[in-house]
Amino acid sequence: MFTRRSIAVLLIGFIFACMGWAGLRAAGKDIILATTTSTQDTGLLDELVPVFEKKTGFRVKTIAVGSGMAMAMGERGEADVLLVHSPDAEERFVKSGFGVNRLPVMHNDFVIIGPANDPAGIRSVKKAGEAFRKIAESKSLFISRGDKSGTHVKELKLWKEAGIHPEKQTWYQQTGLGMGQTIAVANEKYGYTISDRASYLSLKGKIDLVLLLEGDRSLLNKYHVIQVNPKKFPGVNAPGAKAFSNFLVAPLTQKMIESFGAKQYGEVLFFPDARK
Repeated sequence: MFTRRSIAVLLIGFIFACMGWAGLRAAGKDIILATTTSTQDTGLLDELVPVFEKKTGFRVKTIAVGSGMAMAMGERGEADVLLVHSPDAEERFVKSGFGVNRLPVMHNDFVIIGPANDPAGIRSVKKAGEAFRKIAESKSLFISRGDKSGTHVKELKLWKEAGIHPEKQTWYQQTGLGMGQTIAVANEKYGYTISDRASYLSLKGKIDLVLLLEGDRSLLNKYHVIQVNPKKFPGVNAPGAKAFSNFLVAPLTQKMIESFGAKQYGEVLFFPDARK
């Protein structure tokens, strides 16, 4: 037989179960950051997050996936804040009501890398679309992330602009992995791939692949921070998401971003955008 106390305990437990983990974390200091792999793999977050945690008292749990997967987490209310680099998808995410306060944080660019002997002969071209056509015409191996990340979306856009549909071609292979792992596969198989510059530079000393094309304006790579909409998902940690977003665009953080990578890699990996 249930007492009033036992019924009350069961009722409270049922309410918490309905709220789910997302609802419980909103009351605490934990923030779930869903971000593209490049911000994690390059070590940028290893430098920024401890400063943020010390400054605010919040604790950041980073989940590094492709931008598409990060936004999918946001669409389910499974993250509090996003740091991503897929502008068209980001705009759809915000317009659909899943995100708020989308702010520019930084940019770098994409580069095309491949074997030093360059079997497709792309070293001499200036445009990414032309390079992709030469890779297709020569049937040279191309390794794609294939994970709906910002890099994968950019790659697919370049294939489309070149009028090429590579998906069913034997020379085109998809890994379904992050940038660092995809570069490792391309390096092992002596294939071409497209990478954000930061990820390439962070691995440059460990691989045989070389940079073959850069500087095309179509390869610009912009990163934004987006807070998951607390009106749509009341359980998200809105104060924590706002604090992290504000931190990324603060002048001190932007200065940290501006100098990141210079000592270790010989050049900076990202360029700050919040002050523009």
